[in-house]
Amino acid sequence: MALFLKLSLGIDMKKIDKLILASFLGPFILTFLVVVFILLNIHMLKYFDDIIGKDLGWDVIGQLLFYFAIFNTPVALPLAVLLSSLITFGNLGEHFELTAIKSLGISLLRSLLPIFGFVLLITGGAFFVGNYMVPKAALEAYSLLYDIKQKKPALDLRPGAFYSSIPDISIKVNERLPQEGLLKGVIIYDHRGRAGNKEVTVADSGRMYTFMNDQYLKLELFNGYNYIEGAGSGTDITSGRSTDDTFRKTKFSKTQIVFDLSSFGLNRTDKKWFQSNRIMRNMNQLKYDMDSVNTEIKTQKILIYSASNQAFNYHQENDAIAWPEDIKILKQKRDSLVLAKRDAGIENRPVDIRPTIKETNHDPIIVTDKVKLLSDSLFKVPYSDAEISQASNLVRIMKSQLYNANQQILSHKDQFVQFEVQWHKILANSIACIAMFLIGAPLGSIIKKGGLGVPVLVSILFFIVFYVLSLMGEKWAKQNVLSVPAGMWLANMILVSIGLLFLRQARSDARLFDADFYNVVWDKIKTRFSKN
Repeated sequence: MALFLKLSLGIDMKKIDKLILASFLGPFILTFLVVVFILLNIHMLKYFDDIIGKDLGWDVIGQLLFYFAIFNTPVALPLAVLLSSLITFGNLGEHFELTAIKSLGISLLRSLLPIFGFVLLITGGAFFVGNYMVPKAALEAYSLLYDIKQKKPALDLRPGAFYSSIPDISIKVNERLPQEGLLKGVIIYDHRGRAGNKEVTVADSGRMYTFMNDQYLKLELFNGYNYIEGAGSGTDITSGRSTDDTFRKTKFSKTQIVFDLSSFGLNRTDKKWFQSNRIMRNMNQLKYDMDSVNTEIKTQKILIYSASNQAFNYHQENDAIAWPEDIKILKQKRDSLVLAKRDAGIENRPVDIRPTIKETNHDPIIVTDKVKLLSDSLFKVPYSDAEISQASNLVRIMKSQLYNANQQILSHKDQFVQFEVQWHKILANSIACIAMFLIGAPLGSIIKKGGLGVPVLVSILFFIVFYVLSLMGEKWAKQNVLSVPAGMWLANMILVSIGLLFLRQARSDARLFDADFYNVVWDKIKTRFSKN
């Protein structure tokens, strides 16, 4: 009732808008941070096995968490808007502050206006994050994650177990003393010779430490033996032939062995190898990719339409296939570019110097008549086996070429759909903030329950609906069941329709969640059927 008392003192609309907006900002910031934290944990659980045990510094873990937090922001913003609008208007309805606003002649739509303006700003921010920040964050995150996967686990010698992460080396220790780096009962198998377990080092004790910024590992071994089998050429006493089946045993009181640990470091890969992925491209780059793929599709079609002139030398002009207009335009453009390059001396191609009809000494009409008579006589000659075999081989070749071209076209079309889906997803995730607000604000005023109880349950329900519809629309778009725009905007269209229905019910003060409302509706239905 605090708002009602303030309104009764004649506070103007700007102060009312500030009060409503202030009641929304706190829940929005809190819910946004909570949702990002939850989505970040869910996302990181998928890569937990790849990260654990790699001895990564806190700076690397912090970078990975920061990039993935930005990556999940476009999904977190709509859910935060839905939950915070439900809490805000649920609190206003529960404390009769919406009733006080309506008693002053202020409609529900007018009371939604300040938060709706702020949601528009959130939508613009969501678009900026999804279009500019998310591709860069995805590039940094997944390139870093790839390098983490390639990194070997941290050097950890466990007593009683063989450690084989050092390339071609297996180490086993019986006991690790509390003193730093002290070992007892050391066994080392050296496989760098690619000859099996033919070089073994055994020591009573030793000490292990790294140097040169952990790039090398040094083992100081004490009181042990080094066994080498087949280390050099020997001579068989009976036959006098040389043999490699020798055995050498060396005793030492102290020796040192150095191992290279460069494979344990985190080596960064050049990011250019990851930039072609669609989730790492903004809308302008996706549009450029779609144009490039579309050009590749048309180029394949040009090759298909041109194949008839190259393969079927005896077909008539009436048998020619009409070229689509867009393919014909691209062909003319490419031919003009080739001619321009040739005229400029950039590309040297042989020029067709065969004489035309006008360049010959014969009358064109006479030549045409001779060709016609010759063709009529040729068609009357029966085909030989060699001609039939040549024609069959030509058809098989053309069939194979057409199959390969069609497969490439289908592959390019699938790639085009992938880019188009990502292009629409950036926009759809941004507009989802408005759709969620149209559901949350009217529904909160209808439920009239604040806090984190009922609003959280309702938010989870509608977010699941939004998530399922988004997945279904994307799947149907990729399977050509729906067009890409229809599939990617399916969830938003349905949720906006539901939101407008809730808004209509909220303006009329409908009690959708009260049992009396449905009892009245049921009584009306029974009365109508009884009259009939």
